[in-house]
Amino acid sequence: MAEYFALQGRRVRLEPLQRALVAAAAVDPSLYQWSLVPQGKDAVTRYVDTAIAWRDAGTAFPFAIVRPADGSVIGSTRFWNIERWSWPVGHPQHGRSGPDVCEIGYTWLTASAVRTAVNTEAKLLMLTHAFDAWQMCGVNLHTDARNQQSRVAMERMGAQLDGVLRAHRMASDYTPRDSARYSIIAAEWPDVKARLERLRDKYD
Repeated sequence: MAEYFALQGRRVRLEPLQRALVAAAAVDPSLYQWSLVPQGKDAVTRYVDTAIAWRDAGTAFPFAIVRPADGSVIGSTRFWNIERWSWPVGHPQHGRSGPDVCEIGYTWLTASAVRTAVNTEAKLLMLTHAFDAWQMCGVNLHTDARNQQSRVAMERMGAQLDGVLRAHRMASDYTPRDSARYSIIAAEWPDVKARLERLRDKYD
């Protein structure tokens, strides 16, 4: 059965993605040179339906990013590539209920939320849930290797570059893209959390 929960922060609330997002969000394509983002009602409908299907299958948990002040939907993000490892009998982790590793991605924001604290706080909320609630071993993030702005943002919060995966995913121009792979492991989480809190607080 799919899991449902919301994550509440100071400036954003992450709510389980629903089809209501179709009518609520419009993305400026000029903001996302390196990412595939849905354009138009039909594309957003397909995007949301796919995300919900992945949630029902237990491999993803997609969120709508909501501004609490007015209830506006200002973007979307998700946990995905969720893995549950088969810990052997007798291992201390055997029988644990939470997932072991995942990826955070499929993140996009409306124009009003870009270059604000929204993405920083969304990452803080999700990583806190991943490491403190789910007790994950690690979280991965990928970006187009050419997306220098995204790579700088990942490194600023303390994510470590694992390497570049060649022809890893389809790029926004529908060519095979190289992906820069970053990760955060449980031992690094306290430092990453402190960094994200400092970055968030700069907007106060």
